[in-house]
Amino acid sequence: MVDAPRVGLGFDVHPRDASRPLSLGGVVFEAEPGVAGHSDGDVVCHAIADALLGAAGLGDVGAHFPDSDPRIAGIAGTELLGRTVALVRAEGLHPDSCDATVVAHTPVVASRRDEMRSVLSAVLGIEVARVSVKGTRPEGLGLTGDGIGCMAVAVLLPGPA
Repeated sequence: MVDAPRVGLGFDVHPRDASRPLSLGGVVFEAEPGVAGHSDGDVVCHAIADALLGAAGLGDVGAHFPDSDPRIAGIAGTELLGRTVALVRAEGLHPDSCDATVVAHTPVVASRRDEMRSVLSAVLGIEVARVSVKGTRPEGLGLTGDGIGCMAVAVLLPGPA
């Protein structure tokens, strides 16, 4: 059915790089080491972007924003996510909701959750109530300080928002 919601799943992970700032969901965590990457390494924005692209049948972040493209070196996760929303809208779809789970020993996501939700809702063009951000620790099974990952699910609806 053409009018059915479309669901996508996204995942991103980056190794730590203490020489860079840490940005998650468009919020900078000043006291935390950052992550390596061609962009700012914002795993939350990247995972949500991948989920949106998947729901729209448009491939993945790497296809649209390759790490071989010098024009996007250092691009902010919110900018990458905003460009992804534009790609999705060009297909006649719009974001309806998203849910992201950060997997890392640190930082504690709950301390900045509302800030992240606010930034993400503005970029996605949806109500804050339709954006969820959670955190979980890997409990010694990986990413114990050497990296940060994020899983995300996004729902798209047909038509203009």
